[in-house]
Amino acid sequence: MRKLGLIAGNGKFPLIFAEQAKLEGVSLVAVAHRGETPKAIEKVVDAVTWVYVGELGKIIRTFHQAGVKEAVMAGGIQKVKLFSNFRPDLRGAAFLARMKSREDDQLLRGVAGELEGEGIRVLESTLFLSQIMPPKGVLTRRSPTPEQWEDIRIGFETAKEVGRLGVGQTVVVKNRVVLAIEAVEGTDAAIRRGGVLGKKGFVVVKVSKPQQDLRFDVPAVGVDTIRILSELKGAVLAIEAGKTILLEKEELLGEADRKRIVVAAVSF
Repeated sequence: MRKLGLIAGNGKFPLIFAEQAKLEGVSLVAVAHRGETPKAIEKVVDAVTWVYVGELGKIIRTFHQAGVKEAVMAGGIQKVKLFSNFRPDLRGAAFLARMKSREDDQLLRGVAGELEGEGIRVLESTLFLSQIMPPKGVLTRRSPTPEQWEDIRIGFETAKEVGRLGVGQTVVVKNRVVLAIEAVEGTDAAIRRGGVLGKKGFVVVKVSKPQQDLRFDVPAVGVDTIRILSELKGAVLAIEAGKTILLEKEELLGEADRKRIVVAAVSF
């Protein structure tokens, strides 16, 4: 049986990845982060070790002891937790001291390099998940209006540029005006901020960064995203085709149809 290590972050992505991996007959050894990873991870993996953010040495020891040679990173770590729940061990502290940049991509590539230097190859987090990364097309019964398509285009181009700078991956637009750009607060908070300004009928666009490394930090949206749009009377959720994960895909699209929200996978 194939054995994989799973470095689990927050949200539902680690759970969905684990469930799909089990269907593929994979044995999972997970490292979960305190205050971030859902407790439910314990029910969908073969073994789990809990760590604090920054305990890189403990992660490596856990995988070595389990005989793990390949690993996947699934789910993020809230940046604000780096100020409140950050407890690096000696290996983690030494790693951070060597890093010149604190941007997400640079840190994650650095962690991957540390693991690979220990004989643990880091694989793409989209492994086993192609069925929930939709190709280009409208995914709901409703389609965007011409005006909404223009907002989607503006949001897509803006989000790509913001992503290139390593700031965020989500933009909120209405009537060709950018209302909010995701930063450290995360996608949901950015949508709320833009929704309050836009009142109703706004468009949310989420993309991958131009330099996106599919081994980690793949953009994802879930049912909760649709519920926030509905609460704030948003009109459209546009994601980048083939590069964004739809968590709980069928439930998400069903909820969108019930709330009369457009969901489209796009590329420009």
